Order: sequence, then C-alpha cells, then structure tokens
Amino acid sequence: MRIKVCGLRDSENLLALMTLQPDYVGFIFHETSPRFVGETLDPERVKNLPRTVKKVGVFVNASIDQIVRTVKRYGLDYAQLHGDETPDFCRNLQFKGVNIIKAFSIDAEFNFTKLNNFKPHCDFFLFDAKGANRGGNGQAFDWNLLRRYDNEKPFFLAGGIDLDNAEQAAELTGLKLHALDVNSKFETAPGVKDLDKVRQLMEKVNPVEEEV
Repeated sequence: MRIKVCGLRDSENLLALMTLQPDYVGFIFHETSPRFVGETLDPERVKNLPRTVKKVGVFVNASIDQIVRTVKRYGLDYAQLHGDETPDFCRNLQFKGVNIIKAFSIDAEFNFTKLNNFKPHCDFFLFDAKGANRGGNGQAFDWNLLRRYDNEKPFFLAGGIDLDNAEQAAELTGLKLHALDVNSKFETAPGVKDLDKVRQLMEKVNPVEEEV
C-alpha cells in the first residue's frame, strides 16, 4: 500500500521524513490552510528530493498560470485540485503538461456519475470526507460509499486516516485504492510530521513477513 504524507512545510522535517521513503509527499499552496507553504520551504530542497518520492502540490481554485508556475518552481510531479475545478479546467491544465489528482468530498449524497467527465483529464482521483474545510478536516467518511464507485480510475483515500483505522482502509478489497493520504493525525504541530507515527503506519499497512 502506497503512502502519501501531506501538509509538509518545514524543510528539516521534510528531510527527516525522507529516511522513511514515503511514496508521495504533499505541499499545500492554499493561503488559508495552517499548513500553507508560504515562503518557509526552500524550492530547491523540494526539487532535489529523491526521484522515488513523488511531489504533489495542493491547490484550491487557483488559476492555471499560478499552478503551472508553482509546479515548475518546486519541481512538482502532480497538482492536486481541491476546489471547484471543472473538467475543462483539468483538460486545459493537462494540456500545459501538468499531471492531475482531482479531489472530491464524499458524503451520502455524492453522485459518483459526476466523475465521468473528469476521467479523461485526470491521472488519479482523491476521495476525502465532506467537511467545513476543503480537505484537512481530520474526519473519515463512510468508506462503504465507495462501493458505488465504478472503480475505473485509481484513487487516493484521505480524511481522518490514523493508526487505528489504517489497516481497515488498506483492506478495501476490490477497489483501485492507489494510496492512503495522511495529514493531521500524524503531526506534532500543523505542518510538522510525527516520524514515529508515520513509521508505525507504514509497518501496519505493509507488514514485513518474517522468514521461517
């Protein structure tokens, strides 16, 4: 099971996290977030992360120009869109050479057929809990709702994943679950990750079998 650690903004914490080799790291470029990157993170340090760790920028209703500039400045591999971006917006951004993860807030009323028009223009979907904020609510949704999804495009699962429910999340059998996306439940402060908890998460969802 792949792991994405999102909401990083401290350079030293980021480098320390690299010892655990997560599959993805996420940086939030939305000014109202307590994990907003701002000017605290050295773009060159992000650019020089190991190539095995994919870098994701999180945006909410940003312009295409702003996203493209940020992707280039930090050497991002993906733009994760958490706003009201339309399929046409994704298509135009894709045309600029940007790989896209489109996020959707899920509740019992969510209509999964709305995803169909996004499929040609996104590399992955991300399913998060619907809450007061655009992501980062620290809440899990009813994962049984994902049984309504046609499972055509691989997805990230986000929202309230912690050490208690991570194994349950990782065992959503039959679904194209690409990665678990963790954030607030694995922090010592907003934007500073608890490396011991991240390590425990990785051991839980990817246990190493002992040789007999």
